[in-house]
Amino acid sequence: MISSNTKINKIRNNQNGLQDDLLTELADIHTTPLYVYDGDKILENFYAFQKAVSMLDCKIHFAVKANSSIAILYLLGKAGSGADIVSGGELQRALAANIKASDIIFSGVGKTDEELLLAMQHSIGQINVESGPELERLSDLASSNNLKCSVALRVNVDVDPGSHVKISTGQNSTKFGISINDGQAENYYQKITLHPNLVPAGLAVHIGSQIRKLAPFEKAYKALLNFSNHLRSKGFDVPCLDLGGGVGVDYETNMSPDFFDYGTLVNRLFANQGYRLGFEPGRAIVANCGSLITKVIYVKQGFDKRFIIVDAAMNDLIRPTLYDAYHRIDSLRARGDFKDIADIVGPICETGDYLAKERLMPLVEAGDYLAVRSAGAYGAVMMSNYNTRPEASEVLYYNGEAHLVRKRRTVEELIKMDTNPFV
Repeated sequence: MISSNTKINKIRNNQNGLQDDLLTELADIHTTPLYVYDGDKILENFYAFQKAVSMLDCKIHFAVKANSSIAILYLLGKAGSGADIVSGGELQRALAANIKASDIIFSGVGKTDEELLLAMQHSIGQINVESGPELERLSDLASSNNLKCSVALRVNVDVDPGSHVKISTGQNSTKFGISINDGQAENYYQKITLHPNLVPAGLAVHIGSQIRKLAPFEKAYKALLNFSNHLRSKGFDVPCLDLGGGVGVDYETNMSPDFFDYGTLVNRLFANQGYRLGFEPGRAIVANCGSLITKVIYVKQGFDKRFIIVDAAMNDLIRPTLYDAYHRIDSLRARGDFKDIADIVGPICETGDYLAKERLMPLVEAGDYLAVRSAGAYGAVMMSNYNTRPEASEVLYYNGEAHLVRKRRTVEELIKMDTNPFV
């Protein structure tokens, strides 16, 4: 464990957070693939977001799906964050991280009876209902178990966020939310208001992830505000507007997001409107605070290009394969200024197993470490055991100390999860 507080000024810089010598040392200790998170930088991002919206009556709920490390959730909870969850498992993680149940919001289109019941039994802060059948199921469960819960209606405002199609959630063509254009949303909100076991919490919207422009937010928030004001004009109580998340990050520079313009927009639209606001940032808080460290196994000269074959694969970081996502990749050992084009690929037996394609890379050798930057969000949470590969370990560096917060399972532990009824 590295514990010298005097060392922290030497191992952080403005762009990459933790310096390369520290990442190399941690990789030597814990082996690779290895996720390393900068806890101090995570809190810096959280406080920056908090400051940007501080003029408003609001609560921030970190999107657990972005990074569900209990240690990170604990730090954010101590800093004042709640949790935005999308499963019963994430609910239990948030509670295990000492986040108060009243500070938890449950989103998602496919909540099971067991998950809804668990949420109500813990008296969580809010359940965001996304369909008529879900509202009916929740109503029945609340009545039959004599439980009460606060319910917000997630609405679909039919706005294209301009991000990757697989993480766009704001259009009517997606599975998310209830349209505000056909009378359904108003009808369902009335049902919430009239039900003796349901407390109307307001409305929620979330149009997508990795949104780099303000225009989609403005369009969505104006539609939400107009619909909410319409409900209020009819006498409905709409105390809170949950604005979701979606603020994007710069994967090319790995720099922290600047939340000032976003905060200015939200303040302009919602100041003096009489609503409490909710925010659910995830990627914007943790993405640039994590690196995936991987070791070079071989450097192969193919027919027309160089392949840098590393020990991290699509099971460790699926984003390049799934979303064609870009992550900056740096060598942790300088070997001169020469660079040429290479693909950075993993050991998995699929052509789609890559971390980068056609990337200008320095000369590297077997045994060198590479750092895949901005891997703090939607990295470790999406790991799998494809090809019977154990997951990467995770280390959190915070306040001058490095902590192993998730240990890599062994192949033996993975195999023990199977049963063979024939022997």
